[in-house]
Order: sequence, then structure tokens, then C-alpha cells
Amino acid sequence: MTTIDTITIEAPDPTAAEAFYKEAFDLGDLLRVRPAASPTSGFRGFTMSLVVAQPGNVDALVGAALEAGATTVKPTTKGFWGYGGVVQAPDGTIWKIATSTKKDTAPASRDVDQVVLLLGTADIVESKRFYLDRGLTVARSFGRKYVEFAAAPGGVTLALYGRKALAKDAGVPQDGEGSHRIAIVSDAGPFTDPDGFRWEDAAE
Repeated sequence: MTTIDTITIEAPDPTAAEAFYKEAFDLGDLLRVRPAASPTSGFRGFTMSLVVAQPGNVDALVGAALEAGATTVKPTTKGFWGYGGVVQAPDGTIWKIATSTKKDTAPASRDVDQVVLLLGTADIVESKRFYLDRGLTVARSFGRKYVEFAAAPGGVTLALYGRKALAKDAGVPQDGEGSHRIAIVSDAGPFTDPDGFRWEDAAE
């Protein structure tokens, strides 16, 4: 199985970004930061999602992120799908924190059950085929709307969403240009996917 070892965020101030992520989410080796090398503006074509067990955990993580310097994009709210909210890190990365559960069953914590990288694609079918050719395995698929690939326990889950739909889900305009400012480190790289997302070799 192809696995994602690390997500690397490129930030204008990597020292400040590292401090933010340590204080807000503390995802360990799943998330790293390095200096941004290329300009970008607007929506960068992806979001990061933290899936947690209950609403109290959502509130704990969103609160920690805001206290560390994030800004609110979508306030936490209940929906038919569960409970969640969206924040933007100081480096510009958009984070959604959500749970499918609507009631707390334990004391709140900042434990994260799943880290998901959602890529906004121009053509989900093309991108799905591209990733299948590189060893990824589909876990869930809903036609041209959404694809989720299997992930190793404790690793990062990759999912594909239409760019317009992903921006709407995040609560931001879909327009953007320049660098995605993200690199995906795995045992499948190096390559660049049809939407310009860079994959790097974990061995390097």
C-alpha cells in the first residue's frame, strides 16, 4: 500500500508556523514546515481535516488554534453530518476540524482520530486514475464527487474533491493562483499530479 508519511507546509515564516502547529494541533511527524519558495494568492486548492471523536474535542482543537493565532473561517456549528468548524492558520493553510458525533461521551481532549488531506481537483476521474496507477487503493468513492484512498493506521488519508466544491465546503472563494505551498512525502514519489500537487520521496 502506498502511504503518506508526512505533509510539508511551506510557510513564509517557518519558525512561527512550527510554533503555531505545535501549540494548536501537535501532529508530530505527520506535519512538517519549511520555508516558502514560491508566491501564492487566494485558495491554494487543498484543505487539511482533523477528524475527532466528539464535539468537545472539536471545540478544544479549534480553541487551541485560535489561541495560537488562527482565524475563524466557519464558526463551529451542528449540521446533519455532525459538528465542526473551519480555521485558517497564520501561514494560510485551511483546517477543518469535525466529528460525525453530535454528543460528547467523554471528557474533552485534543486527540485526533484521523488526518485527511483533501485535494481540489479539476477532474476527479482523471486524478483518481492517476493515483491508482501509482499504487493507491480506493477506500470510498462517490462518482465524480469524492474519492478517498486507503491509509495506513496512524498515517495521513488522501481524498479528492472537486476544487469548487472543496472551496465551498471550506467557506472560501475558489479563485487562487501560484504555488500550492504543500508537498506530500510518501514512498510513491517523486511526481507531480494533474493539479500540480508535488509528491516527494520519503527516502530523500
